[in-house]
Amino acid sequence: MEEERDTTNCRRSWDTCREVPMIQDEHTPWKMIKLLRFIALIVVALIVFGLALCSKSSFLLLITLSNEGTQTLPDDQKPVALLCIGCVLIASSLLLFLKSVWKACYKTSKFPKKTTVALVLFFEFVASTSAAILTIVAMPHLDIVTNVTILNGIAILSALLQIIAQCMAKERNRFLLPSITAFILILLGYTLFLTLYIMKNPSDTKMALWVGLAVGGSLLVSFNWWENYIRVISEHSKSIFIQVFYKDMRRCENMLNIFSSLLRIIVTACVLGAYVPLAKMDWDVVTSIPRRQTRIISIIIGVQLVSSALCHWFSLSACKMHALRRCFILPLYLASLSVMVLFIVPVIVYYQDYRISLNGTSTNFTNYCSVVVDGRNTNLNGTVFPDLVYDVTHTLCFLDMSRIFDIGMLTGSAVSWWLGLVLATLHLWYLTVYRIERTQDLFIRRLYEGAFIEQSLLLNTRFDIQKRKKKRIHKASEPAMIYLCATMWHETYDEMMNIIISIFRLDKYRPKKDAKVKDFTFDTHIYFDDAFENVEGQGRHLNEYAKTLVNVLAEVYSIFTDIDGKFFRKLEKIPDQKVIRTPYGGRLVITMPHGNQITVHFKDKELIRHKKRWSQVMYLYYLLGWKLMTKYYRRWDKGENEEDLKEQIQKEKHNTYLLALDGDTDFQPAAVMLLVDRLKMYPRVGAACGRIHPTGSGPAVWFQKFEYAISHWLQKTAEHMIGCVLCSPGCFSLFRAEALMDDNVMKRYSTKSSEASHYVQYDQGEDRWLCTLLLKQGWRVEYNAASDAYTNAPEEFKELYNQRRRWGPSTMANVADLLGATTAICKRNSSMSKPFMFYQLFNMISAILAPATICLLIAGSLTFVLKINASLALVLAVVPPAIYLGLCFKLKPDTQITIAAILSIIYAFLMLVVTMAIVGSMVADQTILTPSGIFIVAMTIIYIFTAVMHPQEAVLVFYGFLYIICIPSAYLLLTIYSMTNLNNVSWGTRETKPDPKTVQAVAAAPQMTTQKAKNTCQRFFSWVKCCKKFERKSSREQLSQNLSPEPEPFEPGPQNTIVEDIDIREEQRQEPAEVYSPPNWVEDLQSTSIEMQLQEDSLEEDEEVFWTELQKKYLEPLVNDKDKQKKMSEELKNLRNKINFAFFMVNALWLVATFTLQTFEDTFSIKIPKVNLQLEVTGDITIDPIGFMFILGFALSVAIQFFTMLIHRMSTLIHYVAFLGTEPLEKKPEKDTYRKGKKASASYSSSSGSSADSNSDTISVLTSASGSTSTSLEDNFPEDSEFEESDDEFFPELFRHVDGGTMV
Repeated sequence: MEEERDTTNCRRSWDTCREVPMIQDEHTPWKMIKLLRFIALIVVALIVFGLALCSKSSFLLLITLSNEGTQTLPDDQKPVALLCIGCVLIASSLLLFLKSVWKACYKTSKFPKKTTVALVLFFEFVASTSAAILTIVAMPHLDIVTNVTILNGIAILSALLQIIAQCMAKERNRFLLPSITAFILILLGYTLFLTLYIMKNPSDTKMALWVGLAVGGSLLVSFNWWENYIRVISEHSKSIFIQVFYKDMRRCENMLNIFSSLLRIIVTACVLGAYVPLAKMDWDVVTSIPRRQTRIISIIIGVQLVSSALCHWFSLSACKMHALRRCFILPLYLASLSVMVLFIVPVIVYYQDYRISLNGTSTNFTNYCSVVVDGRNTNLNGTVFPDLVYDVTHTLCFLDMSRIFDIGMLTGSAVSWWLGLVLATLHLWYLTVYRIERTQDLFIRRLYEGAFIEQSLLLNTRFDIQKRKKKRIHKASEPAMIYLCATMWHETYDEMMNIIISIFRLDKYRPKKDAKVKDFTFDTHIYFDDAFENVEGQGRHLNEYAKTLVNVLAEVYSIFTDIDGKFFRKLEKIPDQKVIRTPYGGRLVITMPHGNQITVHFKDKELIRHKKRWSQVMYLYYLLGWKLMTKYYRRWDKGENEEDLKEQIQKEKHNTYLLALDGDTDFQPAAVMLLVDRLKMYPRVGAACGRIHPTGSGPAVWFQKFEYAISHWLQKTAEHMIGCVLCSPGCFSLFRAEALMDDNVMKRYSTKSSEASHYVQYDQGEDRWLCTLLLKQGWRVEYNAASDAYTNAPEEFKELYNQRRRWGPSTMANVADLLGATTAICKRNSSMSKPFMFYQLFNMISAILAPATICLLIAGSLTFVLKINASLALVLAVVPPAIYLGLCFKLKPDTQITIAAILSIIYAFLMLVVTMAIVGSMVADQTILTPSGIFIVAMTIIYIFTAVMHPQEAVLVFYGFLYIICIPSAYLLLTIYSMTNLNNVSWGTRETKPDPKTVQAVAAAPQMTTQKAKNTCQRFFSWVKCCKKFERKSSREQLSQNLSPEPEPFEPGPQNTIVEDIDIREEQRQEPAEVYSPPNWVEDLQSTSIEMQLQEDSLEEDEEVFWTELQKKYLEPLVNDKDKQKKMSEELKNLRNKINFAFFMVNALWLVATFTLQTFEDTFSIKIPKVNLQLEVTGDITIDPIGFMFILGFALSVAIQFFTMLIHRMSTLIHYVAFLGTEPLEKKPEKDTYRKGKKASASYSSSSGSSADSNSDTISVLTSASGSTSTSLEDNFPEDSEFEESDDEFFPELFRHVDGGTMV
């Protein structure tokens, strides 16, 4: 043994050069991402600060303009300023009312109890009345310093409620003392304020009234945020009434929002309407304001409303980016101080300038006010800034700023209020936030207060009890179970290497052994279709593809165990792995270096149904039916409580996910984590997909790169934001077990195709059909642009056409299925509305009319280039596609594709000429204001800007030129090929030629009887010899047949291949429980697997019974019945003919209508002026009405996609920055480690939640090749809460109902 070891080490000592595939993340530009994160945090912090400053400054200017004696707005025009103040107060209430009413229209809102309504409306009445009295009645009579700082005093009730909540918790906590201090400081501020104003002139009853209203109003405004503390109080209170009240309030939040927002609007309007007449002002002046004052007021109120709304949104973004301290709390604290500086500094500068201008003459502030401020003449033509400064100064003239007492009292009250606000919100510095946080879990109220924006944002943020111990106890986040499910068939070595390396990366990223990160565990299952082949005289053996996979597993295992960071290293031996015979073929169980398992299921198509959909059915029932449910039934049989088991089942189903993969998918662990985030946080999300990147080389791949980019950049983002993603691709999608196990999903998905239409919808696009079932059942499907996955794309023109031949009809069939059930889906699925379904209808109509539209495009090109009549050009454009359409019904598919390739080249040259000609025409005519010019320029700008918004993929825009010249091939020829071959239901890609030996057997003469007997005897004795090693096996593992089946002669299938459509005849039916592959395939595999030793194991008896029953019910192999196959082929042809007739008839009608309109151009055309760059009309452009409406519809569709893309990019940025700020970071490699293919070991830590800010400002590369992590954040898991749907669905007021949260 020692000699063998020495020999091995000696061999290794000279054989040190290796061929190691790149296992690190080469796709993600981590340096750019780190820079982007740094810039994003700085920008958000500056924006929050700037918007808060603008909001508060503009509001205080409105208060100043409504002050008596200010001259920018004369006294008789004060109602205008008061009206604007009222608009500020009700703006957010109006938005909340509209949103809540829209949600209530979808009948998802519940009506609260009368006591709940009464209490909520009481608090809202008090808060809204006091806010209106404070801002409309009282503040216009106070000085600017008091107006700036008194709003900080509205935190007094919040501080008191914090004290009560923390005392009721009966635990020592960190912020009880700050809360008490805050309460005392705010009271001190009010005391100093009252002392200053009352002592100034005790006999002034009016001023006493204004001061009293200001104090009372600011105290009662604190009721705005009572909900933030009633939550904590109800958790620790023994009062049943409080607990029931809070639960009912949260359950019926939408209806309460309707009532409360409407009450706020009414109360504010009443206070404003009553105060103006009482103050002896006239409302009639509102309609006769001079232009100068109108412009000033409009700018101020516009800035205030916009900045308040944006400040709320960016503050929310800062919280979700895990930058509470730097980008939210600190900027809002500084905003109050900066507003003070912004108003006081100009006053001081103007006052000092006045004193200097007196050349040493003695004066004081009171004299300055009487002579300069109040005695000035307003210049109607001058700048407004000096007038505003003097108006601000006027508010201070009541006090004598020359007296130390007045300055000291005013400064003392301001400092006390500000410090009180800081201490009352000190707990926010230690607030824990999930990686993805819902809006309603961050901000308790959906309402912001535009009048005091920074105070409302700080006080509205969630309040949690903070324990004195640094380590806070949070409700444990339920760990998720992820099953990685990959399907394989004829993948190449490189493709297998991609997915196996990705799985091993994940193993190192989340190790099972000594795991310190317990957010999820995973198990991998690879289902290998048609893994066996007949070997003459030896029975069924694994084919070359399956053996290649075994070799790849051994090679990748060696790579990941050899990464030890040492220069001198010993050859690591791969531990023994398991190989198991199963009723469906065989199983290989690999335990990866860090404890997670890969189970490869080798399927024998003679024992179990093959093809991708049936592999998916196989793992759905195995993982969700057998592994998830069976254990609970066993516990129920033992007498455990049914309700408890039901709750546990529901929880496990909710936290179990299936990651669907293709056999060539390359992904990073971060991509998986980003998808898991979506499903963890939003319970109604049934599936989530990532950004799929096609890989490969050649023009076909370049075309697909741009096509995929546009599809994800615009189409998928639009679906995600205004409705639901209709297709979550099977190459990289995460599904929730609860959704898959729902009624009419998994069971329906297991349906065998029995009609012609089933083959098109079910088997040609199985991932889209599965999503259709989920959407019909009310589940949401989402898209995460930050989750990247890479998969090989067809590189040959033929393979691309065959792939799209499957996808095209399947897409139309599934969309038509959804459109046909619009009413039912919109009622059941809260993310899908009728406007969204209309959007999909328009897209489908556009797809149907694509051939005719391309013909019109070509006709226009011919007219433009050849200067021929439009009608003749249309005829010339239609003839080639029409001929190709007829040939497709007669020729073989390969011939059709050859013709399409030739025509594609011709059309590409034509599109090139036309594009250059159109650009030349725009240059010659010096105008882009033509239909073709506007279209080209607009689409170019949109694509370029969209690419800039995706900097990592911006280079793909250069493939856009190839995409443009290939438009006729993609939307005309490919559509014709797909529709005319709709009856061809073969897979079309990764097809391999038949085995030459099998083909040779077809031509060989039939064997004589004696020869057959001789071969039978040889096979029999060979089988007996092999079986001697298995004598100890139980009888259930023995074969029911002694002879290997004879190789079936190869028979070329028909052009329109049909799979899995015929039931097995009763006499041909076999018992799967007794059908095993001959034992020699195991020996063969053991002998070929040199680096990785395989030890044979066996299935448990109950699992074997499961596979037997599953095969009988769903997965029994089907034999070909030629009569039924012929009948089904005819049905498919009839279906093809019917659909093609309708499809091309619609296109023909579109062309005929256009031809007719062109013929009678003078009568029916729409004339649009042709304008050059100098905006001079140089002529007219004629467009037919139908084409004009279609252009408008297309423009609207693109506008929706572009706008939603912008919103989605912000959502993606927020999620990704939050991910970088919360995911455990990676240590930098030590100096003695290898840079390529190696990784230094590191410790692991957990953080699905973080503190108010990430503790590290720098991000180490999250390279998933190793998945190593080093440091954790200070805070781990925040408290769980109930949640509804994702926040980043766009504009529920316009498209559909969202249960919870505002958009991100």
